Amino acid sequence: MAQGSITKQCSCRLDGKRLGARCPKLRRGNGWNPHHGSWAYQLELPADATGRRRQLRRAGFHTRDDAVNERDHARGLLDLAGADTVLRQHIADLLHHLKPGEPLPRRDLIARRIHAGVPTTGSTLTLGAYLDTWINNRTGLSPATLRSYRDHITKYWKPQLGHIPLHALTAGHIQTVFAAIEARNAEILTLRASPDQAVRGTVKGVRTVSPASMHRIRATLRKALNDARRIYHHQLADHNPAEAVDLRSGTPPKPRLWTASAVKRWRHTGRRPGPVMVWTPAQVGEFLDYVEAHDPELSALVDLAVHRGPRRGELAGLHDYDVDLATGEITITEQRTSVGYQIIEKEVKSAAGDRIVPLAAETITALRAYLARRAAWKLAAGPTWHHSDMFFVRRDGRPWHPELITARFDRLVTASGLPPVRFHDLRHTAATLMLAAGASIKEIQDTLGHASYKLTADTYTSVLQELKRTTAEATTKLIPRRSRKAA
Repeated sequence: MAQGSITKQCSCRLDGKRLGARCPKLRRGNGWNPHHGSWAYQLELPADATGRRRQLRRAGFHTRDDAVNERDHARGLLDLAGADTVLRQHIADLLHHLKPGEPLPRRDLIARRIHAGVPTTGSTLTLGAYLDTWINNRTGLSPATLRSYRDHITKYWKPQLGHIPLHALTAGHIQTVFAAIEARNAEILTLRASPDQAVRGTVKGVRTVSPASMHRIRATLRKALNDARRIYHHQLADHNPAEAVDLRSGTPPKPRLWTASAVKRWRHTGRRPGPVMVWTPAQVGEFLDYVEAHDPELSALVDLAVHRGPRRGELAGLHDYDVDLATGEITITEQRTSVGYQIIEKEVKSAAGDRIVPLAAETITALRAYLARRAAWKLAAGPTWHHSDMFFVRRDGRPWHPELITARFDRLVTASGLPPVRFHDLRHTAATLMLAAGASIKEIQDTLGHASYKLTADTYTSVLQELKRTTAEATTKLIPRRSRKAA
């Protein structure tokens, strides 16, 4: 077997010609000059299929030992073929086609391929090409999940790592994608804080990527790579590189209450104390009064959302036969959601979400009033009325589009002057109202359709503490006291 040669060379030129290993500066006395030139090796490879000679030449090593170690690694890869000359030629093909600077494949990876009977020349399949094939052949996914997978692939994985060979993908590659996301997040926050309105306008409506979203982005790649390991018979490493990537905790933020002090800070700074905020009972009452006066078309839907906490899609997906005002309960089995603004009707998220929710007398009264208004709308519309069996409809009979519910709600919140909450936060508001009324965590879990008691308890513990503190302050103010003179 060829031993391979080790040389030292440089890029110095004489009369326009590169001196290479002939440069006199490479030597110092009887030894090598450590401050000039770099080390290289050359290894004779088995001839190709046509019998043509070829060498593996690599340069740029800082020390002789570095060059020797890589040369010996290349020799070790060739030795994996044993007496199999065809296999030895295949390994030589792999080495010969490496690009300058591209690391040699790991010995354990080549050994696994040999053991599994997989070609050793290395798949030319890139991550981008594989992800295209993978997503186009996925079946049985909900439209929302499929769209999420596609978005992650087209926004993050293909643009930054699509060119990487599938077998060469590492956790380091994947980590660079999340580093870029974090850098962009920081840039958005910096631009938002600029005193220049034009600068702030460049990121108006641009959202940062939350830790929870980063976990979902990684989950897409992790699933795709797990499938790749099965399909391509362990051309990837024994471990999935996506699993070795460290991310910040994706635990959802806890709801916080819009206390008087929080509202004061918000009015002064314009900043919310947290991403998930909940109104106090007094604020809820003020908002319901405002909606009833300014948007009776949406009023009953918001009232039910506030008191019982169905999800937006569950409210939009209620049918007439799901609402029984005689017995005072609604049955939630379906949801009306949207993907790319296209309506999708499907079953609720989980077995826990399939539930019967009791209604209070005031809610029943509000829903009866809504049905009376709906009948008046239908009479006024005449033949232009859009007939359906959906419970919540617009003035012309058309069912609510989920995105329109959110848009109308956001406008009402802004116009009311109350501190901002999202429509989804009305679920948290409903839980807060139940806590204030003395409901147990189990009762809240069943009403909201949470899959686990722990989820409900973990989510609302912080709100409960703030609520107790607010209640204590309100109770203290009920007790009249004589003014104390300063000591």
